[in-house]
Amino acid sequence: MATFVSLFRAINVGGNNLVRMDALKAMHEALGLKNVSTYLQTGNVVFDSDDTDPNQLAAQIAIEFEKTFGFRSEVMVRTAAELKEIFNKNPFYNQPEKETRWVAVIFLTAQPDQQAQQALLNNYKGLEELFVIDQELFVYYPDGIGRSKLTTAVIEKNLKVAGTGRNWNTVIKLLEMTQR
Repeated sequence: MATFVSLFRAINVGGNNLVRMDALKAMHEALGLKNVSTYLQTGNVVFDSDDTDPNQLAAQIAIEFEKTFGFRSEVMVRTAAELKEIFNKNPFYNQPEKETRWVAVIFLTAQPDQQAQQALLNNYKGLEELFVIDQELFVYYPDGIGRSKLTTAVIEKNLKVAGTGRNWNTVIKLLEMTQR
């Protein structure tokens, strides 16, 4: 049995696409997933599964989510080991001048190709520092995430893949939750 995190895009944001976390937990359990727990109200679920294919799990969860809640939400699934790798690959690690609350990881549905990565770097000229590493985009938002023009829509348009962001403190908490 392996441990995973499912990360949902655009639920419970600004009063839209409301999903109670107990209902999201119950949906995961109905799929036969074990040791299910949620974190925060934005769609972070830690669970165990005998199925070890994150892509297959993401597809199953996305289908069940739409059936259960009546709307579609992209879901990114990462293994506990992948989350640990993401933690270790953070390009902003050990830079105390960079507040962790302004560091975000955008979990992507697929690794963007080099052309798409270059398009994002060429088309966006803000103050943010960006690093695409494998299937994640690491971003440092020096003026805060809420004031940035580097939105998920801008990221997705340029990278040509869907994504959902979590601040670094949330990533750390999810990693802790997977270490059971």
